[in-house]
Amino acid sequence: MLVKSYAAAVQGISATIVTIEVNCTKGIQFFLVGLPDVAVRESHERIISALQVSGYKFPRNRIVVNMAPADIRKEGSAYDLPLALGILAAAEEIDSERLEHYMMMGELSLDGSLQPVKGVLPIAIKAKEEGFKGLIVPKQNAREAAVVDNLEVYGVETIKEVIEFINKKKELEQTIVNTREEFYKQQENYELDFSDVRGQENVKRALEVAAAGGHNLLMIGAPGSGKSMLAKRLPSILPPFTLQESLETTKIHSVAGKIDKETSLMIQRPFRSPHHSISGVALVGGGAFPQPGEISLAHNGILFLDELPEFGRNVLEVMRQPLEDRCITISRARFTIDYPAGFMLIASMNPCPCGFYNHPDRPCLCSPGAVQKYMNRISGPLLDRIDIQIEIVPVPFDKISEQRPSEPSNAVRERVIRARLIQEKRFEDYEGIHCNAQMSTKLLHKYACPDEAGLALLKNAMNKLSLSARAYDRILKVSRTIADLEGHEKIEARHLAEAINYRSLDRESWGM
Repeated sequence: MLVKSYAAAVQGISATIVTIEVNCTKGIQFFLVGLPDVAVRESHERIISALQVSGYKFPRNRIVVNMAPADIRKEGSAYDLPLALGILAAAEEIDSERLEHYMMMGELSLDGSLQPVKGVLPIAIKAKEEGFKGLIVPKQNAREAAVVDNLEVYGVETIKEVIEFINKKKELEQTIVNTREEFYKQQENYELDFSDVRGQENVKRALEVAAAGGHNLLMIGAPGSGKSMLAKRLPSILPPFTLQESLETTKIHSVAGKIDKETSLMIQRPFRSPHHSISGVALVGGGAFPQPGEISLAHNGILFLDELPEFGRNVLEVMRQPLEDRCITISRARFTIDYPAGFMLIASMNPCPCGFYNHPDRPCLCSPGAVQKYMNRISGPLLDRIDIQIEIVPVPFDKISEQRPSEPSNAVRERVIRARLIQEKRFEDYEGIHCNAQMSTKLLHKYACPDEAGLALLKNAMNKLSLSARAYDRILKVSRTIADLEGHEKIEARHLAEAINYRSLDRESWGM
């Protein structure tokens, strides 16, 4: 008897329907075709044990299983459940009527229990698009899949429950999630707040500008000056997720297996902080079985690189293209996968190997030329993609001991949201552009033209401070954001002056 059951293969952050065709005839052989990997082929042993423990027998027939389309590689153990149900239905040991209406995924343990799998959200989205009535997944994945409206989602613990459901002997409890209620419930619950930071008003202002325009930012300062502390509080002033952004980000984390069983939607923007020993593949994604890297896990959020010069040169250079294109393409001989990578790069570093170059109190102990050599670990093209470069000096004792709290994150966030709304309206006719940092040269000339006084100031600053030509566009983008924060349509000289002040590393005198 020929029976079909349905599963899905995840490619990138999208899913493709996999039709599992099982033909059961007289004989004793078992064939599994359709480009399965080792983990899929090993399902045979897991299925035999799971069925025996659950009170069912594996059919003693000639079984041929085809996983179509046969030209897509099937990876992982998530196909155990649909394979087992297809085999039982083909052997006429269970009813096959319900199989065509439900997609199912799940890894079987030897005792018949189901283990969680990766990529359930894109699979659920695909199931709805293809018109399936429902999706059956392990209980740990149920809330993640139930985010999709108009799709029945059932979370199960054992294969026996699924068999009884398919045989219409038992109904399963549907998992229901109120997506909008989940989305808005904890949007503003942040453990870290700007009110905890004493002093550093100029740095907090730079972070506010970066958040308002989506600009990349680099902090340079001595050890203990508060670089990491400030970076970790940046998510608390970013605009809240839109529902579309939340779904897109959740899909990436679902594919990477980073969603826990209590989470349905990601509510807050991601903050990823990889160690400087990370490899290039772990940062941008890929591998033998391609997975999203840190830059994709930081999509719609922040990628924080602490101690930037300590990262491998090759590791940093692979970020140059994703910073511009906001996506990363993983190419292999047989396929190409695109992962989103629209993140804000926030980096921090010491000014020199000893950490005290330009320190107000402590002398720098580095040898002549050591500062410049240290800075040369970061390439010019990468620095070119960082809009704001700000120096941080240690907070004096009177500021540290001050009992009066600083401005809270909520107040800063309101200003950032107002500036982002201005930008959304400005770029509403331009697809893929949502903030000032994404402006092309054409848009820069249209929306960020300084007046004569501002142009004169910019020319004077570039000559006197030896600013590089590459700083010109960055200064205009940042000044556009500063003007938006103040609600000004035109860029004024004072906006440009502040933006110029955020280009510390473009000065030829740095490190000399």
